[in-house]
Amino acid sequence: MRMKLEIIYEDNHLIAVNKPAGVLVQGDKTGDQTLADQVKWYIKNRYQKPGDVYLGIIHRIDRPVSGTVLFARTSKALTRMNEMFAKRQVEKVYWAITTDRPPEEQASLTHFLKKDHERNQTRVYKRLSNRIKDAKKSTLHYQLEAHIGGHTLLVVKPETGRSHQIRAQLGAIGCPIKGDRKYGQRLGNEDGSICLHSHSLSFIHPVKKEPVLIQSYPEMTQQWDIFRSRVRG
Repeated sequence: MRMKLEIIYEDNHLIAVNKPAGVLVQGDKTGDQTLADQVKWYIKNRYQKPGDVYLGIIHRIDRPVSGTVLFARTSKALTRMNEMFAKRQVEKVYWAITTDRPPEEQASLTHFLKKDHERNQTRVYKRLSNRIKDAKKSTLHYQLEAHIGGHTLLVVKPETGRSHQIRAQLGAIGCPIKGDRKYGQRLGNEDGSICLHSHSLSFIHPVKKEPVLIQSYPEMTQQWDIFRSRVRG
């Protein structure tokens, strides 16, 4: 079954898609349909390419998260983008809805994160110790954008790219993302999503050497519609 793709950027080297919540970026043990496979099918059919289509997965966002996902159409672009992500030369901006206001309207959070692979959950520590010396330092910055009807919209900029980082760090300060039962919310969203959206990526193009800004917007579900004027401009 083919999903309708919202292509938000495309050239000979890169392609970006606005991922719906609930869709896997790449395959896992469920065997469910993936965004990567759908993008390959799109490229193959649009450009009438014979044989296998090359597509490099540059980064991932969690299954219940929506928003901007960037793929490489060439191995050169993949290698260079991987290096840029590793060197933190890509600015990432997320939008998050919470049901609790954070303790400060804007702040930087630094924790040490360790992934529990058996539970697929990230543990958060304030400092390192002998017991958790392999945890990774993780930093993000947030700003309160709006507070309406008991819901808060945060703009979040992670410096690092740890697994579940935004979800875990916001949960650790008592401000879990709406719908995210794994990190502290009592109730989930009916559709299984969480109210976290990967809004934008900005970087220097790996081949053209020009500034690139790629943006996407969340589907106006009941949760996001509260902040329609803020997230749609």
